[in-house]
Amino acid sequence: MNMLARIFRGRAVGTLQTQPQPKPERDQVRGDGGGYVYPLDRWARVDRFLILGSEGGTYYATESRLTKENAVNLVEAIREDGQRVVARVIALSEGGRAPKVQPAIFALAACAGFGDEPTRRYALGEGLRRICRTGSHLLTFCSYIEQFRGWGRGLRKALRSWYESKPVRDLAYQALKYQNREGFTHRDVFRLAHPLAADAERAALYAWIVKGEVPSAELGSLALLRAHSAAKVSEDADAATCAELVRTSGLPREALPSAWLKEPRVWEALLPALPMTALVRNLATLTRVGLLTPKGEATATVIGRLADRAALRKARIHPIALLAALTTYASGRSARGSATWTPVPAVVEALDAAFGLAFENVEPTGARTLIGLDVSGSMSCGTIAGIPGITPRVGAAAMALTFVRTERDVRVMAFAEEFVPFTIGRDESVASVVARTNALPFMGTDCSLPMLYALENRLAIDLFVVLTDNETWAGTIHADEALRIYRERTGIPAKLVVVGMTSNGFTIADPNDGGMLDVVGFDAAAPALIADFVRE
Repeated sequence: MNMLARIFRGRAVGTLQTQPQPKPERDQVRGDGGGYVYPLDRWARVDRFLILGSEGGTYYATESRLTKENAVNLVEAIREDGQRVVARVIALSEGGRAPKVQPAIFALAACAGFGDEPTRRYALGEGLRRICRTGSHLLTFCSYIEQFRGWGRGLRKALRSWYESKPVRDLAYQALKYQNREGFTHRDVFRLAHPLAADAERAALYAWIVKGEVPSAELGSLALLRAHSAAKVSEDADAATCAELVRTSGLPREALPSAWLKEPRVWEALLPALPMTALVRNLATLTRVGLLTPKGEATATVIGRLADRAALRKARIHPIALLAALTTYASGRSARGSATWTPVPAVVEALDAAFGLAFENVEPTGARTLIGLDVSGSMSCGTIAGIPGITPRVGAAAMALTFVRTERDVRVMAFAEEFVPFTIGRDESVASVVARTNALPFMGTDCSLPMLYALENRLAIDLFVVLTDNETWAGTIHADEALRIYRERTGIPAKLVVVGMTSNGFTIADPNDGGMLDVVGFDAAAPALIADFVRE
């Protein structure tokens, strides 16, 4: 006798997931997998796109199709309330809630192109200043904006203001560190925007950007550019000389000859001032060149930096960046090339701990919680934010671990079209959870199973958290129906949080039920949002 028969003794109590629930109470649409689900509202889908992006597509949708759908939805949102879109982009970007800034920059460019006049002013003024914080961001914006509009007066003025408002020393660093992005250089932007130099130092910097002229020694704020020139002519110098130039000048990694980046002394000189994002991305290189060793001083420095929650948050290090770094570093093999290294165990442990620190810190809710982890076949396709190896299935497993580590009364069950035994220990490592998840078989999807599992096992649950791509189709009852039956049978006003792991337009959460909530997977604020929902 199957689970439903044991629970309901053959009585018809639900609707097949391949059929819509009766209207007018329920207004569902057919998902890409064939099951009926709820359409995500326009603004929730904007959030999913800004946080998850559309790179890699999904099991059912190609990357191009998913990108087009999200772009169409974004334009409709801009035409409905463009200033709301700009405000949302700013909030998510500044809060460090998205793994990558590219979707936010794309949305900002769309607002500057398709928005009404107030929206365009907001996007090109405060939006450009607050979202495009680096030279890399600005050049990426310039590559996107051409898709939506021409180089009119308003855009040229906004770009001039970006250059003219930055202190000369800071602008020199940005121009040197990020010289080319997405086919655009600062020289290209200067030829279009024509920023004005108000003093000799700024004029010398602009001459370096446009003509490559090295500034004179009298201009102290441009010493970094002279050091860059010295590095180029000293490319064949010994490692000690190279390291000393890096240490005394503060040259960023991107400004160094590639030959220097094979020297451990040079990396040792870079390490104290290496930005947190660059540190996380280059752990494998630091190990490969021999700087990170099991008992080395540099290793202790790196571990200390990775344990600094405030520094992680200030640098906007997203949890998924740490998950990607952890899975790649622990594997000892590059995800995109042939490079190999021997991982330092202490660094692996530090990355594991940092992954949890990168989420917003929340107090346990005390709710009796059941985590439903979707491990169906569709969750194994595509990537989160285009990061190699981080499929929705892997991301969901890692997020489940954060709940296990936060809450005191929490259970985890994995499901596909049937129950899959899968417990997660509070002290288990992220790498272990990910490895065990990858080893599970691929099957169809039935998102009602967490609620049915709780009923069958007579579990008292206050909160169900289902991490899924919402492509459910295999069940004989809808997930929201199963939740309502659970409430009726147990008398517990249980809540459901659906954590969407892809940027499609669906959810299993009934938008008309105040006890159900849809949140975006790998939103760095997701644990705090869920805690607020539980506490109301």
